[in-house]
Amino acid sequence: MIIHKNSRRSSLLLLSGATLMLAAATPGAAAGAPGTSLSPAGHRLSAVAAGPVVFEAGPIVVTCAASSSLPGTGSRNTIPDGPAAANPAGPVTVRIAPPTFKDCTTDAPGLRVAVETNETAGPWQVQLQYGTPGTARLSIPSGGFVLKTSGLLSCTATAAPNGPAGAEGRWRQEGGSAVLLERAPIPVKLEGSFFCATSVTSATITAEYTVRNTTDPARPITVGPSLPG
Repeated sequence: MIIHKNSRRSSLLLLSGATLMLAAATPGAAAGAPGTSLSPAGHRLSAVAAGPVVFEAGPIVVTCAASSSLPGTGSRNTIPDGPAAANPAGPVTVRIAPPTFKDCTTDAPGLRVAVETNETAGPWQVQLQYGTPGTARLSIPSGGFVLKTSGLLSCTATAAPNGPAGAEGRWRQEGGSAVLLERAPIPVKLEGSFFCATSVTSATITAEYTVRNTTDPARPITVGPSLPG
């Protein structure tokens, strides 16, 4: 497969963000991390990509025009109510609906792309941590993200193939609440035809997700310090 480097560079420049490093998906905080409060407690939230989402896995570069995680049935995408909305020892965790990815393409002609997400092996979560800057850790359950190409080349990339995995990025509050990711590494397993790059074990994601309050749109979602008492 031929991927045009200039096209890939142009796709990545469409998004802004902060440098992201792979992190274990185990909830918790680094030693000495401040407490966190998330508000408004009990309100529901949406996370919608502000622009295209770009995946790179070896020679495969995929751009999805739209992505979102929206409230549905149950407690997904809901800020914890009561005391659970604050954690004096670290981040506050929110379970989210598996994000959807639509209108995905590659810059290699003759390839079709489909992305599926699931929570068969566990929940998708985001852990929000107060700080300067604040951080946002995205937890992906084992096998919770599957990208498939078809046409001239049939390959399957499965994220978090051996257990839950996470990526940690920056929480932006000024100018609108958002989670920022830039080339965040995610462990993957590639399978498929002879020309699939099966030796690749890591992919990256670049995205900016705008986070909005769907219960009361006039009130922003905010991450602050956990105050005593």
